[in-house]
Amino acid sequence: MNDTDVLIVGAGPTGLTLAASLLHDGVRVTLIDRRAEGATTSRAAAVNARTLEVLGRIDVTRRLIKEGITAPRFTIRDGAAVLVPIDFSGLDTEHPYTLLIPQNVTERLLLERVRELGGDVVRDTTLLSFEEGRDGITATFDGWDAIRAAYLVGADGMHSTVREQAGIGFEGSSYEHAFVLADAVLHGDEPSDTPTDEVRLFWASEGLTVVAPLPDGTFRIVAPIDDAPEHPTTRFVQGLLDARGAGGVTVTDVTWGSRFRVHHRVADTYRKGRILLAGDAAHVHSPAGGQGMNLGIQDAVALGDALTRVLRGGPEALLDEYADARRPIAQQVIELTDRLTRLATLPRPLRPIRNVLLGILGRIPAARNGLAARLSGLVYR
Repeated sequence: MNDTDVLIVGAGPTGLTLAASLLHDGVRVTLIDRRAEGATTSRAAAVNARTLEVLGRIDVTRRLIKEGITAPRFTIRDGAAVLVPIDFSGLDTEHPYTLLIPQNVTERLLLERVRELGGDVVRDTTLLSFEEGRDGITATFDGWDAIRAAYLVGADGMHSTVREQAGIGFEGSSYEHAFVLADAVLHGDEPSDTPTDEVRLFWASEGLTVVAPLPDGTFRIVAPIDDAPEHPTTRFVQGLLDARGAGGVTVTDVTWGSRFRVHHRVADTYRKGRILLAGDAAHVHSPAGGQGMNLGIQDAVALGDALTRVLRGGPEALLDEYADARRPIAQQVIELTDRLTRLATLPRPLRPIRNVLLGILGRIPAARNGLAARLSGLVYR
C-alpha cells in the first residue's frame, strides 16, 4: 500500500493549486518544499481571466478577487501616446480583466484552501532521490522519512530536482538582457498618470517598462536593462521612468526590488512513467505578458483532473493527454513572450520604427482582440 496517492515536490502556486485540486476530489496528497516558509515578496502579480476561471473549481477565485484589484485595460504606449489599446471588458468570461495581486498573497490564499481541505506543506525538506517501481515511486528525503506514492509530480521550479533526476531534457536558452523589478510608491502630476485600473507597457527608444498597480497602493515596475542593480533605489527607478516615457510621476519610495535574468525553455516531455511535471519545472519564459504563474496554475488544474480520473480507475493514457495538451500551450506562450521580449530589446536605432508599426497594428480591431485573447489566457481554453 502506498503512503500517499500523489507526492508533489514544490509548494509554490503550481504545487499548492495541484494539492488543492486533488484534495478537493478526495485524493491523498503529500506536498513537500525545501523552503522553510512560503513566498514573502510580491514577485508574480498578474492573474489572468483563464486562471480565475479554473481556480473557481476549488473555491479560490472569490478569495483572490477580494484581496486584489482589477485592471480591465492594458495599453502599449510611446510616452503619453497609446500605440495599442487592449480592453478586456468585452471578453466572454466572468472575469474580463487582469487581477493584480502579489504572489505571496496568492500563495497564502492557496495554502489556506489546502489546509481547509485537510492538507498542508511539509517544509524544510529536500528530495534526495526516487526510484520508480511497477506500482509506484519510492522517494527519499533529507530530514524526513521515505515516502511511497503512486505518482510523483515535479512542481519544483526551473532547477527542478524531479526533472533532472528523471533525465528529462529542458532545452532553450537565456536572454542577453537582465531585468529589474521594483514595487514603488508613485505620485502623478494628474490622476491619469497613475491609474489603478490599467496595466501600462511603455515602449520607448531607451527600452521597455511595465507599470502596473498593486492592491497596497504601490506600482509594479519591470524593465529590461543591461546594468540592472540588485537592489533598485528610488533614484534609479525615477531615472528609469523618466527616460522611458512614463513621465509625470514622482517615485517617493521603493518597497521591494530585485534583479533577474530570463530564460525560455520547455521540457522535452511532461510525463515519464509515473513522473509528471508542471509549472516552471516544465516551462520558463519571459515575464512579458504576465503568463508564467498563470500557465503553471492552469497546468496544475488540468493535471489534478487527469490524476484523479486515473486513480479512480481511468486509463493511464489520460496522463499522456495532459502532457500532449499542455506542452504545445507552453510553446505558444514562449513564442508570444519571446516575440514581445525581442521587440522590446531591439537595437536602439530600430525602436522608433517599431513604435510606428505598433501604432498601425493598434488600429486594427482583430489584432487587438487577438492579443486580448492571448494575454487573458482564454485562447487556451
